[in-house]
Amino acid sequence: MAARLSPAVVNISTTSRIKARKMPNIPGDFPFGELFPFPGLGGPPMPRNATSLGSGFLISADGYVVTNNHVVAGRGAGVQVQAIKVTLTGGQEFPARVVGRDEASDIAVPKIETKNLPFVRFGDSSSARTGDWVLAIGNPYGLGGTVTAGIVSALHRDLRAGPYDSFIQTDASINSGNSGGPLFDMQGNVIGINSAIISPTGGNVGLGFAIPAEIAKPVVETLRTGGRVQRGYLGLLLQPVTEDVAAALGLQKNHGEIVAEVQPNLPAARAGLQQGDIILRVNGTEITPDSSLARLVAAAPGGSRVTLEVPRQGARKTLTAVVAERPAAAKLDGQDEEFDLDDDGSGQPSASAGLGLSVRPLNPALADELRVDPATQGLVIVGIAPSSDAAAKRLSEGDIILSINQQPVRSAQDALGLIAAARKAGRKQVLLLVKRGSAPARLVGIELTGRS
Repeated sequence: MAARLSPAVVNISTTSRIKARKMPNIPGDFPFGELFPFPGLGGPPMPRNATSLGSGFLISADGYVVTNNHVVAGRGAGVQVQAIKVTLTGGQEFPARVVGRDEASDIAVPKIETKNLPFVRFGDSSSARTGDWVLAIGNPYGLGGTVTAGIVSALHRDLRAGPYDSFIQTDASINSGNSGGPLFDMQGNVIGINSAIISPTGGNVGLGFAIPAEIAKPVVETLRTGGRVQRGYLGLLLQPVTEDVAAALGLQKNHGEIVAEVQPNLPAARAGLQQGDIILRVNGTEITPDSSLARLVAAAPGGSRVTLEVPRQGARKTLTAVVAERPAAAKLDGQDEEFDLDDDGSGQPSASAGLGLSVRPLNPALADELRVDPATQGLVIVGIAPSSDAAAKRLSEGDIILSINQQPVRSAQDALGLIAAARKAGRKQVLLLVKRGSAPARLVGIELTGRS
């Protein structure tokens, strides 16, 4: 099978122009300047050329190639790709032009001008199972066509590389230069595009990751025909329903996603979604690791309507949102900040929240100190028991508890009442919505202590 598939796998090399940084001036009396001249020293920045290597595979007899966008794109500021060269198994070399690229999925489609080429087809990655045998073919370290074998180690891996992560993990040897190459099933179909590794050394340690064909194929078809990949967008920051969060809310693990933040004046806010909501279904489709909300919404065209099922106060509620087109470069990440919390000067003792925490109501002085909106309401953590679950979950003094079990809290009495209700319902955990500085709020499941 490897002999049959290898001719459709290509090596890709790029030549890039890099703007060099300006070098320091050399003193006029430098004694060895005539013997050892340094081009660029004492003058304007001198650009230089650099080459990089990757892999790809032919999907048509007339020269369409699939690879990773990062293989054919300039890396870093001041880097411009000048030329792309595709080398076939027999050694023939062709210049290539990129007919389409999609940064969000890290997929690009170059084209070479020739005919009667061998090619391969995408398969059905949704039918792949953990333990299935796979082949990886590529160009590691520029060595040329190299075949390695392994198994599917895991499915739906999220490496936090982008909003649509759902990688196939494999232990087939993948190294630098394999990026963009195909991952084949035992029928010779492409079920993934090899894209990344995790390694403490930079070499293969059995942790390779491929973009699944079910994600890649529609993107490739759009790019091949000169189209632009469009994705639906609601304006949400999301968290997975982890085991502790599921236990706190009486839900199944890995079912649904939690709304950590709602962006103002965007579709989610207009639909009435709230921070702390758990979205269980989109258009009737259950949200799971292999059907994430981001992927389901991305598939909806701009202007279409989607229904969102959320549980609120013991009942299921259905909201309707009008999907917008995702911005080209939506910046959704916050940045954690550290800070010191001083006494608020009130002289009032802190109240225990029954979670291994001590809290006090947020007031304008504390809000200013913690760099949050003065209109924010909640409870400031002023003490944490070292052996508590809250400490283990890395809560800190100065964190603000906005809600408990999706109910807003304004006083210690609010917190104690909600904790008592959770105990009465037989819950072993409660769900806190916690904000730190200017970072987006996050949901944390905390085990209840033995006291009430």
